[in-house]
Amino acid sequence: MAAIARIYKPAKSAMQSGTATSRDWVLEFVREQPRVIEPLMGWTSSADTKQQVRMSFATKEEAIAFATSQGIAFRLEEARQGEIRPKSYAENFKFGRPDRWTH
Repeated sequence: MAAIARIYKPAKSAMQSGTATSRDWVLEFVREQPRVIEPLMGWTSSADTKQQVRMSFATKEEAIAFATSQGIAFRLEEARQGEIRPKSYAENFKFGRPDRWTH
């Protein structure tokens, strides 16, 4: 069975406001075998070592070119663009708010 890779752009971390880790496109292999719980210590393990591989690329085209040159079947997941809504402090006190917030 041929390994299938997933090419995607990771979402921004919820822990910080920066976008440093979400700039690059990532190629990682889809898990072929489920993880199992090792009975002695209770750790999870798997015989599938491809799931440990995670490669970063600057552009989507570079990731696709690498996968096709290596003969790796891949699934491309397009990046979603977040909607930035302009906000101001005055909107907290705007008349007609849907939640009818009072102070």
